[in-house]
Amino acid sequence: MEFNIRKVILLKEEIFHENGPVQIIPRLRGAAIAIVANPYAGKYHQDLQSGTENLKELGLMLTDRLISSLGGIKGIDGYGKAALAGENGELEHTALWHVPGGYAMRQRLSNSKAIVPSAMKVAGMGSSIDIPLGHTNAAYVRSHFDAYEVNVTDSPRANEIMFCLAMTKGPRIHNRMGGLEAKDILGEDGLR
Repeated sequence: MEFNIRKVILLKEEIFHENGPVQIIPRLRGAAIAIVANPYAGKYHQDLQSGTENLKELGLMLTDRLISSLGGIKGIDGYGKAALAGENGELEHTALWHVPGGYAMRQRLSNSKAIVPSAMKVAGMGSSIDIPLGHTNAAYVRSHFDAYEVNVTDSPRANEIMFCLAMTKGPRIHNRMGGLEAKDILGEDGLR
């Protein structure tokens, strides 16, 4: 199945403060979004898993562009993914993104051990989706819990899917909710 790309969008934020002291080094947060044709839209298909193979190249391309937009791999310590199917799609079509999106980031960020947080939904054009974010090496690091809301006003059209990846450099600005700190990660199981 073909997932023809209509467009790719890159977003980047530099966050200096959240009502507290201004930070010298901002937290970086970015997203890469691809709007693609949904070859499964409009009717039921029993076999969807074969489509994940066709999305691996897209996952790597978005990952590479996102890493580049954030100034390189060094310092990337948060990630997440999301997919939003247009009205003629179904939730299971968005699940096609689990392997190609998540594994692409884990492949490029070779030291990552934590599961890639994920969100999926079906909605109309212009709808937003929150890309959940967590630490790349330990899911219990509270300072990296976050979400990056994205929307594209003309997407996804009824027969499209919006595939998203997000990454961060650094914890939430002024995080102070305790829990496991990044410096204390053991890195054994992706949790702690």
